[in-house]
Amino acid sequence: MAVTAALLLASSSPALAQTIYIWEDENGVKHFTDRKPDTDRPVEMQRAVAEPEDLIALRRTGPDEAPVWLFRNRIHGPVAVRVSLAESDNVVSEPALPAVFVLEAQAERELVTFGPLEPRRSWSYRLQTASLPGQPDARHAPDRPYRPPIAPGSSYRIGQAFGGEYSHSEASGFHAVDIQMPVGTPVHAAREGVVMDVARHFHGTGDNPDRYGPRANFVRILHDDGSMAVYAHLDYEGVLVRDGQHVRRGQRIGHSGNTGFSTGPHLHFVVQVNRDMNLTSVPFEFEGDDGQSVIPEPGQVLVTD
Repeated sequence: MAVTAALLLASSSPALAQTIYIWEDENGVKHFTDRKPDTDRPVEMQRAVAEPEDLIALRRTGPDEAPVWLFRNRIHGPVAVRVSLAESDNVVSEPALPAVFVLEAQAERELVTFGPLEPRRSWSYRLQTASLPGQPDARHAPDRPYRPPIAPGSSYRIGQAFGGEYSHSEASGFHAVDIQMPVGTPVHAAREGVVMDVARHFHGTGDNPDRYGPRANFVRILHDDGSMAVYAHLDYEGVLVRDGQHVRRGQRIGHSGNTGFSTGPHLHFVVQVNRDMNLTSVPFEFEGDDGQSVIPEPGQVLVTD
């Protein structure tokens, strides 16, 4: 009996990439490190290339005749995983596929096992997975309007708002706002939560969404109702919080930038939920300077005390 297995993954999260420091000591030895060296000698700094990484990691255990697949959530918040068979021959799975599972923050679990339907025959399968951040049954229910994600005493204008023609047509970003601000502007949390995931090492920008869409620096914050706020296009090394950190409403979390799919410096802010394995943006309101709820509109100036 022979068994053949293959694997397909689909998800999105940035790979860890860092600034590389290169320097030569007094003996002529060249050093490469991801930490800024404590030396008076000349140091060259290079930006490492960041690439998207899967939200989940898989590993196989068990004997060949009864393989067990374990799934590990890499981020600090729930991830929904759809597991299916792209191809199969003489295979039975437990549980039956396709199926959707939810992995809690950084959890690892045995999700599926395989075996031959007819033990004396060869068997093969191709495992296919898709993963998205968020609890599939989350419902957006904030207890107050969102604080504009800007520093106290500042004011910035909204460029695109809900349904913006340029880049707010997809469900994941339809209810997003783009706030015009120079690179390096402080970004503050609009709502309390836990940092699920961050990207801080991307640099560069472009107008090709397929190429540059996944290459924006961001902070994703999980709220207590299961919704998630994304603060995107942050500056290179412009993230000031860490994975798993609890942040307060109004806390500074980063600096704005111009990374990823972008035509100019701005902050992209959106609130999302995972609906049936689709990241879906939801409408929200900002808190106005008089404390009243304000629906975001193009050209509107956001102000905070």
